[in-house]
Amino acid sequence: MVDNVLQHVSEIQAISVVPRVLETVAALTGVRFACVAHVTATSWTACAVHDLIDFGVKPGDQLEIGSTVCQEVHATRQPVVIDDVRDCPPRFRNYIPLLNGYKSYFSIPIFRRDGLYFGTLCGTDPEPLPLSHGPTLATLTLFAELISNQLDSERSLREARSDLLSERETAELREQFIAVLGHDLRTPLNAILNRVELLRRRHEEANTVHALDRIRASALRIEGLVDNVVDFTRGRMGDGLALDLRKHTDVDQILEQVVEELRAANPDRTIIADIAPRLKLRCDAQRLAQLLSNLLKNALVHGDKLHPAVVTARIDTDECFVLEVSNGGPDLSPAVMSHLFKPYWRAISRTGNDGLGLGLYIVDQIVRAHGGTICVSSRDGTTTFTFVMPAA
Repeated sequence: MVDNVLQHVSEIQAISVVPRVLETVAALTGVRFACVAHVTATSWTACAVHDLIDFGVKPGDQLEIGSTVCQEVHATRQPVVIDDVRDCPPRFRNYIPLLNGYKSYFSIPIFRRDGLYFGTLCGTDPEPLPLSHGPTLATLTLFAELISNQLDSERSLREARSDLLSERETAELREQFIAVLGHDLRTPLNAILNRVELLRRRHEEANTVHALDRIRASALRIEGLVDNVVDFTRGRMGDGLALDLRKHTDVDQILEQVVEELRAANPDRTIIADIAPRLKLRCDAQRLAQLLSNLLKNALVHGDKLHPAVVTARIDTDECFVLEVSNGGPDLSPAVMSHLFKPYWRAISRTGNDGLGLGLYIVDQIVRAHGGTICVSSRDGTTTFTFVMPAA
């Protein structure tokens, strides 16, 4: 039983956007206690908590289900929203926290994708609050769905990563990994991104918009992981990366768009771009954008946050396209640089949550497919990746 409790808590704790969701819920509704709880017929377990009133419940703490309004939600599979305990049905008034002087309460069910009940998104406050108003209740329901989608996305990603680290046959890895990441992850990711855009149109509060932008950035990061893994698997199957080579006269605009997207996703970082105008190049523009995105993400993740990431792009005197991405930080050793473009390889200094170690491998595959070269230099506190390919 203890192991199961810890597993449910860790599932929610592993979702990086949950704290931002709870902050946004609190800002939207006015409640000063909000949490995600795992709920069964006999128990209530806090998995993530936003507490501004010292409610006294921490992640991992349990309550008897009979003492909470969530018992009603578990039984009916329907939300319970109480604006003022004085106006609610008498059967609710004996529940904690309403029995202890809290006036307002909401509990929204959270389901897994397969329909199984996981728990609730719930909150309470000592003061009455207009929680049952249409837009508020609809938004709370969307947040519960978002957590549900993220819950299954994180589970799918963990299962897929575990598969990759095992010693199964390559064919089995292809089938399972493409199935999980190519199909199962894209559906909830699209749902998350669509709902975030819907919420951004409905709300203009700075705190809410900031939290939604963080959620969107996390979803886009997962989307990038999915793209990298699908490309990796396609390369391993022998098909190689698919290229759509054609003459482009707006390569500079395509690269600028990548830079702007990463600026928006990393507002606390400085990105300097020196991209020559009217760049003409025969290439696969989308693959080139993917290459820059992976290199720049790598620079932002592993570079010194006090130093800017720098992007330059130009046509040199030899009629070659040159793209460079630099970041500040400790110099890389020759041993480290020799492994950078290998799949699944990550430096010891990297954290356990920064990806599968496929980004630079995909970069190398895009470079090879374009008939180009890429090299790395790391000295005097600056690491630079330089990609060169014929412009024609």
